[in-house]
Amino acid sequence: MPKVVDHEQRREELVRVVWEIISRDGIEAATVRKVAEAAGVSVGGLRHYFDNQRGLLSFAAQAVARSVGNRISGHLLDADLQGMQRAQLILEELLPLDDNRRVEVDVWLACLVRSHVDDSLAELRHAGWSGERHICRLAVASCHGLPLPDRLEQELAEARLEGQAMRLHVFIDGLTLQTATYPHKFTPQVVHQIVHEELCCLIETADDGQCGADPVALRVKQQSRLRR
Repeated sequence: MPKVVDHEQRREELVRVVWEIISRDGIEAATVRKVAEAAGVSVGGLRHYFDNQRGLLSFAAQAVARSVGNRISGHLLDADLQGMQRAQLILEELLPLDDNRRVEVDVWLACLVRSHVDDSLAELRHAGWSGERHICRLAVASCHGLPLPDRLEQELAEARLEGQAMRLHVFIDGLTLQTATYPHKFTPQVVHQIVHEELCCLIETADDGQCGADPVALRVKQQSRLRR
């Protein structure tokens, strides 16, 4: 009897191997041969998934996007999550706050840099930008108790809200890079507080036209929203 291969399980195993090599040794070290050796399979056995380094990097980056997307979908389907709490959770899925997300961010940033000299990754770079902007729109809509956009390119109804999504997008990109580069300065607790304060500021700007109101009053206001 021929051996039955569970391709989905094998795909996940290979994803972990590729991610670990890129995170540990850098993107140039992620070759088909090295992945095959680390995974304990033949180079020929990898052709079902990728047959060159370009395909390997695309495979790795797409797996990151799929992993992040699945976690965010779980938060959106959780009926117990609303408002700022949901917004914070979906934004933090983009940040390197644990070992798994740290590896994902390492891989994604490496592929983004490579995409400027590798046309095969350019489409992925554009899709990643659209996906992150959509996540920021979801967070803004959640904070304001508005219907969530259900299409990737769907802008928020008001220009001021779309502006908040743009600001949040830039903020999350910067925080991701800072946290990945200086992990000892940005512990998970620190990052969690930074994201929370940014969302508070975002709502305060919308409610009162300014950021930086009395922090005690603002905290009471946000706790009231979380209980809704």
